[in-house]
Amino acid sequence: MTSVEERRIVIRNSHGENLVGILLETGSKDLVIICHGFQSKKERIPMVTLATTLGREGISAFRFDFAGNGESEGSFMYGNYRREAEDLRAVVRHFRKNQRLITAIVGHSKGGNVVLLYSSKYNDLPTVINISGRFHLEKGMEGRLGKDFLQRIKQNGFIDVKNREGQFEYRVTQESLMDRLTTDIRAACLSIDQNCRVLTIHGSMDKIVPAKDALEFARFIRNHKLHIIEGADHEYTAHQDELATVVLDFVKAVREDRNSAERLQSCERAVNFIKARI
Repeated sequence: MTSVEERRIVIRNSHGENLVGILLETGSKDLVIICHGFQSKKERIPMVTLATTLGREGISAFRFDFAGNGESEGSFMYGNYRREAEDLRAVVRHFRKNQRLITAIVGHSKGGNVVLLYSSKYNDLPTVINISGRFHLEKGMEGRLGKDFLQRIKQNGFIDVKNREGQFEYRVTQESLMDRLTTDIRAACLSIDQNCRVLTIHGSMDKIVPAKDALEFARFIRNHKLHIIEGADHEYTAHQDELATVVLDFVKAVREDRNSAERLQSCERAVNFIKARI
């Protein structure tokens, strides 16, 4: 049975803020990085479930809080997609310096957009898993910001979002709103290298991000696989095990293909060495 331990790790981002994460260490060189969604954190589902499932199979996993979320330093900001991609960059660089082989980056909801944006910019990782990401970022805002939000934010410069009890939650500035509206997911999808394998998972009963968004990712990402989980909501509340199994199977398949390619290269080198000696 694989020995697993949890370690709290702090990583500084490019803005000098400390990002706090939990490394589920199995002793494997392979590592999967897991990113949470909007106003979420590393302790929420499905991040914990995914890390635990990977750990049981001997694959180390790191789940962390983006700046301004959870335990990490910084101020929470609406939008912030590209800056969160840079947080992920800091995490990737940290583990690469520690000789870890990053097998995949996984993102839920907004985190799904972040891992795709990361891949489109850096194209240095073999596998991306987008869970319930939103393709059309210009949609889905009215529920939080209210009707005529564009007009109101131009007039006042900001909108204060309140919860159901009328308590203040966060402020949306015109700058942060434009950050979201100018983030081009279609262009990002087209920029992802064809050698990068992308899996999009979506729940058929998602009421936060419609499942039809998943079809758009399938249209514009070249090396793409789509998996719809029937009956699942946005958080996969009653489908945690099924979600984790789909992610695990994809990661294992990619890892096995990589190992097979490495064995083939090793055999080719051995044959060439023998030929050179004859």
